[in-house]
Amino acid sequence: MRRTGLTALVALVAVLSLFALAPHITLGATAPTLWSEQPPAVAQATVPAPPWVELARALKPAVVNISTRVTPNAADAPVPFDDFFRMFRGRPAPRVQRGLGSGFVLSPGGTIVTNNHVVDGATDIKVTLSDGREFAAKVLGRDPRTDLALVKIEATNLPVVPLGDTAALQVGEPVMAIGNPFGLEQTVTTGIVSATGRVIGEGPYDNFIQTDAAINPGNSGGPLINARGQAIGINTAIFSRSGGSVGVGFAIPINLAKGVITQLAATGRVERGWLGVSIQRVTPDLARSFALPGAQGALVADVMRDSPAAAAGIRSGDVIVEYNGRAVARSEDLPQAVAETPIGRTVPLTIVRDGRRLTLDARVARLRDDESRQARTPRAEDRALLGLDVQTVTPDVARELGLDQPHGVVIRDVRDDSPAANAGLRAGDVIVGVDRHPVKSVEDMKRALDRHHAGTPTLFQVRRGGGHLYVSVG
Repeated sequence: MRRTGLTALVALVAVLSLFALAPHITLGATAPTLWSEQPPAVAQATVPAPPWVELARALKPAVVNISTRVTPNAADAPVPFDDFFRMFRGRPAPRVQRGLGSGFVLSPGGTIVTNNHVVDGATDIKVTLSDGREFAAKVLGRDPRTDLALVKIEATNLPVVPLGDTAALQVGEPVMAIGNPFGLEQTVTTGIVSATGRVIGEGPYDNFIQTDAAINPGNSGGPLINARGQAIGINTAIFSRSGGSVGVGFAIPINLAKGVITQLAATGRVERGWLGVSIQRVTPDLARSFALPGAQGALVADVMRDSPAAAAGIRSGDVIVEYNGRAVARSEDLPQAVAETPIGRTVPLTIVRDGRRLTLDARVARLRDDESRQARTPRAEDRALLGLDVQTVTPDVARELGLDQPHGVVIRDVRDDSPAANAGLRAGDVIVGVDRHPVKSVEDMKRALDRHHAGTPTLFQVRRGGGHLYVSVG
């Protein structure tokens, strides 16, 4: 009896304690509630949605899905990429007959911007709006050099994505990407601007925005949005070894795109200025070789015959530090500045030659396709110095090796782990100058090396693949 009474007393105390600690639990409930159901201090309707929610709601209707098809009788036309997204992986994408991409509306009348590789070679283009409506689209114009294209659908009163300004874009700014990755329509991802001015080997006008916002195959042509709801980039490429996002994506800056879009809308093509020089980046070693105060400017590796640069008196070895009153901080700045110059305009160029600053005037001409290929930018990674097996280029040697250079010193072999090998010199390169002195034979090369001051970089001028480049090793 005593034990029974004690047990009953303990049970009663436990029940009373439970009611004291959780007054909202009532008898007859099937299970206790483990969270408070009291109303919030502020009514939920008065709490504003996060900014990205509002921006996504406002801008998604202006982002479109673009699907393309290449018919069998168009086999000779270039075929779009299978996922219409250029994988920055160093290998070509497979060829297919259908593809998906993105785009966004620029005008209520149905003008849409996308990537050139989304529509290149397509015989049928279909645009699907966020409300499910589908339209056949026609191409207004394409620009392969910047990978931009304009297409048009017959529609009215469409919502648009406003364009921003990338001149003041800051690394670390939050951004949002909208598109159709893997065909998943109206997908929104967010991240930040990881870097600006990225050069990824896509051409002379490389100047990409890098972002960690997740973009994937199918996002090509979609907008990269800033926190003010403006497009500041056009998603174009990713770095990936797997085919999916690894947090390294690239977008075309909207300021670069504006001029291209304007010309495509007006004439369907883009005209660019042409100077006629091959340039390379000024490295710290090259800066010392050319007696420059810093690694700035664009080093002229080659000047084309009958070009505006040749007429202006620009020479191989000059360093262009100003163009039309604008400083050339990096070699990548010059091609875009020249491209934007009106055809026929005479512009001043400030160069550094033999340690002296000179000003020359060049009359900018129109860039043609063949000139664009000749004026490719040599890669600054190609370097050279010693550890070489060389031979004077005679007419017989030139014929044997298929060289179009009838003089100089051809490299027959490069010793492994030598300064030349580490710098990137290759068999077949033709040395035509050492320390700004012409080299026509092995003896000339030896004399030039003998004159070289120890402890300073040695500067080689090398002919490779039809072009020239400078190499400094010290």
